[in-house]
Amino acid sequence: MTADPTYRGFALDAETALALLQWQAELGADEPCLDAPLDRYVMPDRAETPPAPPPAAPVVAKPRDEAEDLVARAEAMAAAATTLAELAAAQEAFDGIELKKGARNFCFCDGNPGARVMIIGEAPGEEEDRQGRPFVGRAGQLLDLMFGTIGLSREAVDAERGLYITNVLTWRPPGNRRPEPAEIAMMLPFLTRHVELAQPQLLVLMGNTPCIAALNQQGILKLRGKWTTAFGLPALPMAHPAYLLRTPLAKREAWADLLSLSARLEG
Repeated sequence: MTADPTYRGFALDAETALALLQWQAELGADEPCLDAPLDRYVMPDRAETPPAPPPAAPVVAKPRDEAEDLVARAEAMAAAATTLAELAAAQEAFDGIELKKGARNFCFCDGNPGARVMIIGEAPGEEEDRQGRPFVGRAGQLLDLMFGTIGLSREAVDAERGLYITNVLTWRPPGNRRPEPAEIAMMLPFLTRHVELAQPQLLVLMGNTPCIAALNQQGILKLRGKWTTAFGLPALPMAHPAYLLRTPLAKREAWADLLSLSARLEG
């Protein structure tokens, strides 16, 4: 079946016309031309009424991102909690994070919730996932030794000598991988409320992940030892004990950080 008009005396069918169009596009033709030449340098008649602008495209509301919805839900659940027990129940019930499906246990906190010092770590490891408590593996054992040298312990009943410990993530990432930005964002409302309800005097940001969550910064080896403010409180970034196990020479700097923390508590 042929179509009108003809091309130089030959009738064109739809398939041939499409092939010619594609061929011209491959040659670099990027816009159609008129049947007659148009001098684009001729000034238009000033009396000529300019053509009406095309109608504006309708404004379509951008659908809300799913991640934003999850963060908003986490914020609402965290804000509704008035005690640490309520916060723990709300965070454990939050089903927006995929880590929950692969973890064995929920790791909320350990130590004395009335302690002056609150340690914020990164995420549970294998042993933490098994026991449902933060910092109980090899890194946790080193943490206990470190803070014991300045008279602080998670077992202490006295708030002056106690430690309160939590993590940014309360479920173990598979293979102990680093927490992803979306996971940190979803857990941040719970962590913020956690600090508000625990009311410590000082914070220790143990590793890169808590620095990302609390300070929106990373590079713990540059941040460590420098007092800053996080969640409205004085905060000291420190290298994670897992890093110290891999790099024993860094324990000297960790000792300096512990002395700085001790002096701050005494001062």
